[in-house]
Amino acid sequence: MADIQGSYDDLFTAVPNALADMLDAGDAGGSVAVFVDGEPVVDVWGGFADADRTIPWERDTIVNVWSVTKTMTALCALILADRGELDLAAPVCRYWPEFGAAGKEKVLVRHLLAHTAGLPDWDGPVEELYDWPSVTARLAARAPRWEPGTAAGYHSLTQGFLVGEVVRRVTGRDVGEFLAHEVTGPLGADFHIGLSAEHDRRVARAIPPTGQDEDYAASAPGNPAGSEAGNAVRLWDGNSLAWRRAQIPAASGFGNARSVALVQSLLACGGEVRGARLLSRAGCDRAREEQFDGDDRVLGMPMRWGLGYGLFGSTYGWGGWGGSLVMIEPDSRMVVAYVTQQMREPAEDTRGMEIVTAAYEGLQGLQGVRG
Repeated sequence: MADIQGSYDDLFTAVPNALADMLDAGDAGGSVAVFVDGEPVVDVWGGFADADRTIPWERDTIVNVWSVTKTMTALCALILADRGELDLAAPVCRYWPEFGAAGKEKVLVRHLLAHTAGLPDWDGPVEELYDWPSVTARLAARAPRWEPGTAAGYHSLTQGFLVGEVVRRVTGRDVGEFLAHEVTGPLGADFHIGLSAEHDRRVARAIPPTGQDEDYAASAPGNPAGSEAGNAVRLWDGNSLAWRRAQIPAASGFGNARSVALVQSLLACGGEVRGARLLSRAGCDRAREEQFDGDDRVLGMPMRWGLGYGLFGSTYGWGGWGGSLVMIEPDSRMVVAYVTQQMREPAEDTRGMEIVTAAYEGLQGLQGVRG
């Protein structure tokens, strides 16, 4: 069995065992964290940080978590809304006047968070993603693909820029800076949007699925006909220096399972973690206010969207390309996070849910002990 490092409550033994099984099955490396009441009951990692399997995965190894980043960007918007600085029911153009062009004057801030704004496709070159003014100007000039609020289509790259520009207009700070000063800094969480050079040595570069190389591209099974999303991000883009330095708030966050679980524990724990209150309880509840329930035009599957999070029964959260995942269970004050650099084909990848299932086994045991 693979050697698993870290610590865990004995009631949650199924979680490190699940990670070990994944490593034994061929994954290079990964980390898992389960937090209950804002504290870790599982904080483990294992395997290797490189494809050649020469560099051990360490406690401070970080990876690109891809779309799990969306939950961090959404949290920034929810915090501003809770402070009364951002009205989620207001038109986006109240904060970003240029956005009102091309029939978007009725797009609301909540539409951006719920993937219902009608701007799911990135039609510019991948290189432009590294230039914030260019990408936001392009999005401001676009016409929506459908009447905003009437349908959902996963905004895989665009959502982060849309929400992030609203955050910037409201606060005067880019979303990575806001996150660092207002969220990860107070919590002591090792998560970054816009990674500085000092952290490069800790990054585990993404590894393509078996049979693929670094030309492996992101895609959604239900991409609508005529979609311009053909300018797909490829694995080598995500492994590039330019990607790490840029702020792509839907897809370029770097962290480990511990930092993801710690930050998202704010929502599981009513807005306060380790003595730092960043949200009210009502502000937390906003995340799971249903905005859409139906077939997502891009994902090609039924989805329920809250404000920045996918809704799944009593839980909510989201996953990233390649397998990373965060799931929030507010009724039990639990957060489960799994991150890995080892990609698998999406249709074959059940790792995140295996970790979540293992965490629920431990939770049931914990609740039994507590009576």
